[in-house]
Amino acid sequence: MSTSITTVVIGAGQAGLAMSRCLTDRSIDHVVLERGSVANSWRTERWDSLRLLTPNWMTRLPGHRYGGTDPDGYMTAGETADFLTGYGTSFDAPVLTEAAVDSVTPRGDGRIAVASTVGHFTARSVVLATGACSKPRIPAMANLLPGNVQQLPAIGYRNPGQIGPGRILVVGASASGAQIADELAAAGRDVTLACGHHVRLPRTYRGRDIHWWMDRIGVLDERYDEVEDIVKARRTPSLQLVGSPEKRTIDLGALMSRGVQPVGRLAAVTDSRVQFSGSLANAITSADLKLGRLLDRIDHHVSANGMESIVGEADRPGPTPQPDAALDLSLADLGAVIWATGFAPNHPYLPTELVDRKGAVIHDGGVMPTPGMYLLGMPFLRRRKSAFIDGVGADAVEL
Repeated sequence: MSTSITTVVIGAGQAGLAMSRCLTDRSIDHVVLERGSVANSWRTERWDSLRLLTPNWMTRLPGHRYGGTDPDGYMTAGETADFLTGYGTSFDAPVLTEAAVDSVTPRGDGRIAVASTVGHFTARSVVLATGACSKPRIPAMANLLPGNVQQLPAIGYRNPGQIGPGRILVVGASASGAQIADELAAAGRDVTLACGHHVRLPRTYRGRDIHWWMDRIGVLDERYDEVEDIVKARRTPSLQLVGSPEKRTIDLGALMSRGVQPVGRLAAVTDSRVQFSGSLANAITSADLKLGRLLDRIDHHVSANGMESIVGEADRPGPTPQPDAALDLSLADLGAVIWATGFAPNHPYLPTELVDRKGAVIHDGGVMPTPGMYLLGMPFLRRRKSAFIDGVGADAVEL
């Protein structure tokens, strides 16, 4: 027996709750199915010291925003989970917890069947709001590492005390990899960081948080149908930033000053060594050039709007030092590998015609090809800030 309902929302994180609030405001009957508890990933899949990359004043969702005493600070993962739980409670979101979805099947009569561990539903519309961070993408060469090398995905890392002795290789230099490498080095560990293409930013510029500037000049509101190559834009790595009370910058230069050894991309694992590509110098040069273009845009905005008297001087960071990068690392010295290599699509309940050959959901700005099916909470879904708490609300309103 199926329950007939207008909309099923899958996932009760920021995306699912934002959609639930929008549906509630329009008196559209719906249910939110959550495989764990509300804000489950914020409570169970984050390391102990993690904070938001965005300042608290940017924690905004439909009908709800940060109201604490530290708008320029950065909430911890636990505080973010509590914020989202309070958000759902504020409008009595119809969330069913411990409700894993088994299948989503469009029917010929214009309705969609959803089977879950808490029951079956038929709906006019379904919103996939599970986010992009549930299934770690681990390279196949992980299987070539010897059994005595500890291996963890970034979402399995909690703190330095969890990692055994020996040199630690962190693979991936976006937000997660940079933050984990920084924390491990601060704890006195020997850390090698395998880097590919990355996005370098200062935490603050001209006296303001870099996100304040990107919000001010319109970078975060750039739309998916306005960029030249949306596929490339959606693959842009997460920003090399950390939310910290000290407002620290965490680019490669800062990491090297901590003792982290940057190397190129992980290329191969042999019987005795881990090998890296010689691409690091080019990746650093590219990141510096892109940073310069962004700061040029900010400086132009300051000048064009007569803001010189209300912001600081142009305090541009210098070029990233070019390290003498090693091309290999002895397996005998390696104690652990932390895979900060991103996430793979994870929608096993969808029919094959709704995903591409890599498993990613087929959509156009969150609108899937099957009538009544929608996607929410993915990188650059409808605007550049779509994956941020501050961006998912606007996408939810439009969808």
